[in-house]
Amino acid sequence: MPGDMHKLIILHTNDIHSHFEQMPKIATVIRKLRQSYPSDAVITVDVGDHMDRMRLETDGTGGRANVEVMKATGYDLAVPGNNEGLTLTMRQLEEAYTHANFDILASNMGIIPSGQLPYWLKPFQIKEWFGMKIAFIGVTAYYPDFYQLLDWKLSDPLPTIEAWVGRLKQEVDSIVVLSHLGLANDQRMAEQIPGIDLILGAHTHHLLEQPLRVGETYIGATGKFGQYVGEMVLTYDTSRKQLQQIEGRCVAVESYEDAEDIVQIIDQFKEKGTAYLSSTITSLSRPLTVAWRQESSLGNLLASGVRRWVDAEVGVVNAGQLLGGLEEGPVTKLQLLHICPSPINPCKFWLRGDHLALALEQSLLDEFMDKEIRGFGFRGKVLGTLCLDGIDVAYDAAAPAYHKIKEIHINGVPLEPGKQYRVGSLDMFTFGVGYLSLSKGTETQYFLPEFIREILEAQLSYGIDYDRFSVPRWREIGAAH
Repeated sequence: MPGDMHKLIILHTNDIHSHFEQMPKIATVIRKLRQSYPSDAVITVDVGDHMDRMRLETDGTGGRANVEVMKATGYDLAVPGNNEGLTLTMRQLEEAYTHANFDILASNMGIIPSGQLPYWLKPFQIKEWFGMKIAFIGVTAYYPDFYQLLDWKLSDPLPTIEAWVGRLKQEVDSIVVLSHLGLANDQRMAEQIPGIDLILGAHTHHLLEQPLRVGETYIGATGKFGQYVGEMVLTYDTSRKQLQQIEGRCVAVESYEDAEDIVQIIDQFKEKGTAYLSSTITSLSRPLTVAWRQESSLGNLLASGVRRWVDAEVGVVNAGQLLGGLEEGPVTKLQLLHICPSPINPCKFWLRGDHLALALEQSLLDEFMDKEIRGFGFRGKVLGTLCLDGIDVAYDAAAPAYHKIKEIHINGVPLEPGKQYRVGSLDMFTFGVGYLSLSKGTETQYFLPEFIREILEAQLSYGIDYDRFSVPRWREIGAAH
């Protein structure tokens, strides 16, 4: 390259969500790209949600499988996304990341009450290269109420980044932000905070096959599930310590061969995860069934478990959380992972009777039972009807929509439309997805780190009243009633 022009290469991934089948191909792409440049000119980063506990390799190893794959692939920096920070305890994250040979960056995560970062987490990292200093600042999605339940203190991302940029621009020659905030926030960051050369994004699963330019800042991202590896080429005039150009692309990994060493690591940790999750929880003397368009014994058991866990008057869950039933005989953690993979947490809130009644009416309609849901932690296929505990409903299936329900009883007492009820349910409903009237609750309390499959495990361990969970909560009656 003429004069003092030099290229810094940043290879980046995001939102892989434990798609281990993609990781051997990702490693091949990263290694081939690294070979195209001088070894000291390439930095490899992951911008969060590499982990997802729906996969046994992650769930059964506390994220260790992901870390070992990242080490072998050759990552230099990583940001914990919400799938790392909110689905593992602080201790579990520490145990996973202490095995890393790469730096973990998140400038807006700290420990309650001081806000100080734990020893294994850094706000930024500076790379010195050809006499220049390039800062990489990490930042993660802002869910302060949820993180607080896991003893994390999160600071508002954009003011935090603005403060770090203000400080670091006096010390470094170029600034890159690794942002697990989503595209809209990345665009806002670029508009509001001068001095950032490049933002590598994540969280909203956006694919930018060419860098997006906002003002003087470029933004890149590689979509989701390990389908692409990003390659950013930053050309600097190192004598003047000035950035001259940013070019980028996303490389589809589909056609590349698997890296055999990564395959072996994954197989090794899959075996370890399987062994851990194969421990027996209980043994069933009869099957527990699941159906998405009607109540079922396992659906009712889950509703009862959530109600019991959060200490509510009633339990309300959607049947689509359960992807299958349980046969007679031993039940393992691995079976529960397979039938209930969603990283969804229980919660409780006060809900007015008429809002509860509306959700119950909607759960009798095909458009809700068959509604496909994306995001919000849901790893199922369709929403499904509502499974209940503490609620009994009499309905006429032939009646018009929103006029099917004839009676609702709450623990044996007729529902009052204006009365507030303490409802045990699932966090995704509070985000305004599925049965929207359930999001109108107040004084919501979330329960972390337990997923609903762990609630299911606890309820199964308590001892199972098969007859109780088989008793219908929904009773169909004729129009003449």
